[in-house]
Amino acid sequence: MIQERRADEQPGRAAHSTATIGAGGAGAAMSGQRVLVVDDEAIVSEVVQRYLIREGYQVKVAADGRAALKAAREDPPDLVVLDLMLPGIDGLEVCRQLRAESTVPIIMLTAKGEESDKILGLGLGADDYLTKPFSPGELIARVKAVLRRTQAAAPALPGDEVRVGGLRINPGGRSVERDGEALHLTAKEFDLLYFLARSPGQVFTREQLLDNVWDFEWYGDPSTVTVHIRRLREKVEPNPVRPRYVKTVWGVGYKLEP
Repeated sequence: MIQERRADEQPGRAAHSTATIGAGGAGAAMSGQRVLVVDDEAIVSEVVQRYLIREGYQVKVAADGRAALKAAREDPPDLVVLDLMLPGIDGLEVCRQLRAESTVPIIMLTAKGEESDKILGLGLGADDYLTKPFSPGELIARVKAVLRRTQAAAPALPGDEVRVGGLRINPGGRSVERDGEALHLTAKEFDLLYFLARSPGQVFTREQLLDNVWDFEWYGDPSTVTVHIRRLREKVEPNPVRPRYVKTVWGVGYKLEP
């Protein structure tokens, strides 16, 4: 369900949503950015597609998990908006398969109160989530924020690379190695690691990490940081149970041990 409240139409004036969404201009999508919308509710897909197209995105729609995987493999999107409650192959399995094959950003759509699905989806590698009902304006803000983070990496420059212990982090190539071995991180996992690595030894609260890694357009709760920290440790730590790099400072937050 989408909260789309429309104003009374007046002669010569189109009906509009209460969400403030521009058409083109400075906030428009970069040319060629493709979004795959996966939802079995036709009204949700229709409204989401309309608002994304208005913002300049190319949009494909899939109504079930099998069609979503087929579409993503045949024409890889720049971002996926994925409902978790799908017929056949559910959204969690779609998320798992997509993440196993690529680092495409994924925004999950979850039912209100389905906390376990949200945490599981984030644990499988989703980058963001929205709880239904939501406004089109909020979804557009999330899409822009996620794409901005994942596609704004500048070319690598001398000195850009960060080394912490056996970790070698290259922001230009968005690549990470541990003791010479390549690690495969999602876009959000990389952003989180790189942010911590730029200030080794400094402790950040979960709220500070939300503000800086998920940026000001994030409306979620701090528990998503905990999930991403756990996934990050599973990939960068030789022994995630006894982390060498990503440390918890109890009662405060997290830091990257220099």
